[in-house]
Amino acid sequence: MRYDYDLSVIGLGPAGMAVAVMASNMGLRVLGIEQRALGGECMTVGCIPSKALLRMAQSRHVFDNLDRWALEGGSPPHPARPFARIAEHLTYVNDKKTTAMFSKVDLKLREGAASFVDPHTVAVGGKEYTAKRVFICTGTRPAVPPIPGIDKIDFLTNETLFALSEIPESMVIIGGGAIGSEMAQAFSRLGCKVTVVHMDPYLIPQADPEAGQLLEQVFSDEGISVYNGRKITGVDKENDQIVVHTDRGEKLVGKELLIAAGRRYDFSSLKLENAGVAYDKRGIKVDKALLTSQRNIYAPGDCNGAHLFSHAAMHQGMIALMNAMIPWPFRMNFRRYLVPWTVFTEPQVSHVGAMEKELKERGIAYEVVEERYEDYGAAIAEGIAIGSVRAYVSKTGRIYGATIIGEGSGEMIGEWGLAIQNKLRMHKIMFLQHSFPTMSFLTKRVSETWMMNRMKNPLLKAMARRLF
Repeated sequence: MRYDYDLSVIGLGPAGMAVAVMASNMGLRVLGIEQRALGGECMTVGCIPSKALLRMAQSRHVFDNLDRWALEGGSPPHPARPFARIAEHLTYVNDKKTTAMFSKVDLKLREGAASFVDPHTVAVGGKEYTAKRVFICTGTRPAVPPIPGIDKIDFLTNETLFALSEIPESMVIIGGGAIGSEMAQAFSRLGCKVTVVHMDPYLIPQADPEAGQLLEQVFSDEGISVYNGRKITGVDKENDQIVVHTDRGEKLVGKELLIAAGRRYDFSSLKLENAGVAYDKRGIKVDKALLTSQRNIYAPGDCNGAHLFSHAAMHQGMIALMNAMIPWPFRMNFRRYLVPWTVFTEPQVSHVGAMEKELKERGIAYEVVEERYEDYGAAIAEGIAIGSVRAYVSKTGRIYGATIIGEGSGEMIGEWGLAIQNKLRMHKIMFLQHSFPTMSFLTKRVSETWMMNRMKNPLLKAMARRLF
C-alpha cells in the first residue's frame, strides 16, 4: 500500500518533537499534527516559563536580602511585567528556534484535534492522511480534584497561570509536588502571600521525607505557610477572596487559587478505538519497545504514564523512532533507562535510581554515604550551605540511588545516573577528577568517604601498615 507519509506524529511536545525532527532529518516523510503550540505544554505553560519565573523570583530574593536595601530604607526592585516578559521570550524561542526545527516536517498546526479513522489513517481539519506508522505523543492535562464548590470558582492551573497580568497579593496552592512547590516559592519571592495545602505528609512526596522537610523549613523561613496531610472539604468565595476549607476546620484564604494536584489523560478526541489502541486510566498501554496494542502505532511520552517528565518523553521519542527501524530482537527496552528528576526550588531537589524507602521495602542491604553543603568551604563562602549529596551504596560500591539537595543539584545528578545505568562503582567516581571548587566536588567527596569507610576494616588497616 502507498501511504501519504512514512510516519505521522500526533502532538508536538517533547516526545513528538524528538520523533518528528529526527525522522525528517533522516529523510523520512513526516506529518506533524499539533492542536495548540509547538513544543507542547513544557515550552508554553510548563517547565520553560516556570523556570523563567523562578529566575526572576531568585533575582528579587537576592536583592531583598542585601543589607543596603535596609540601610537605604528602600525596597528591592520588582520585575516589571513578569508574565509579559516571559511571553516575549517564549515568542522569540518559538519563532526563531523551535519553528525552524520543523522545516522538513509537513505541519498541521492549530487545525484542530487529530482523530483515528483506522490504524493507518488520521483525520484533522476535515481531511484524512495515511501513514505507515503513527506516533501518539499527546501528553497530559492538569487534573482537577472533585472538590465541593470547585465548579463555581475561577481557579488557575499551569495552563492559565502564565496568562496573569500581574502578581496577585495572595494565593492558595493545592498541591505540594514539583509544580506546587516551585510556584509557591516563585510567587512568594515576587511579593505574593502564599499558602500551600495538600494531602501528603510532606512536600515533594515523590522524594524521601528529608528533602520535603528541609524544603518546608526553607519555605517557613521565607514566609510561606504549608499545611501537610490535609483533606480539602470544599472551596467557596467570600467577598473577593477564595476560601479553601480543610478537614481540620481551617479556612485558607487567597485572591487566587492554583491547582497543582497531578495530571490526567484525555484521549476522547483521538478515537483510539478506531485504531485498536488499548488504554486505561493510567494511560495508553505500551510494551518495552513503546509499541501499543496496534503494531504500527507507538506511544512515547507522558501519554503512556510511565514517567511524567519532559526529558523522559524526549528520550522515549528517540527510542520509539529507533525501534521502528530495527528488527524485533534488537529493539531497545525503554524501561531499562534511568530517569533522573529535579525540582527547581531553592534549594533544588534531585534524585536518580532507587529511593531509600524502596530499598528498605525490598530488603536490600545498603549504607548511606552523605556529604553536606554546610561542611564544604566553597558552599559556605558562596552563601549556599544548605543541602547534601547522599548516595545509597552496597559494601562493594554498587550504587543503588542518589539524592542531591542544594545548589546545582540538577546539573550534578546526571553523573550519578550515568554511573548507575552503566553499573560503575564508587571507586570509578573517586578516580574521576572533579573541578574544584564546584559543587560537583561534593560527589567526589562522597566516593572518598565511602572508600574511607572501607578502611575501618581491621584487616585492611593491617594490610596497609604492612604494605607501606
